[in-house]
Amino acid sequence: MAAVPYSKEEEELALVAKALSHPVRIKILKLLAGESCCFTGELTGVIPMAQSTISQHLKALLEAGLIQGAINPPKVRYCINRERMRMAQELFGSLFDETQCRKSCC
Repeated sequence: MAAVPYSKEEEELALVAKALSHPVRIKILKLLAGESCCFTGELTGVIPMAQSTISQHLKALLEAGLIQGAINPPKVRYCINRERMRMAQELFGSLFDETQCRKSCC
């Protein structure tokens, strides 16, 4: 059987799913979503973890495009990328729609 190439949507969904695969990242997204504007505080004050660990989680969210960041020493700003979050919601919705069992299979 020949290998089936992945669609752009499948690759995007996998990237987002990977970024969402840790509870700290979910916590960070919820925190940022609750802000009226970009978060400029220290996340270590809200999430009891080392700054280096939080930075690794932020990097995964940034790479997936779920958050945006701007470094303006001594502050760093992080915001939800609302457009990308809407796209992620649509991708997950499509996956759940496509994989819904239409008949009794088990």
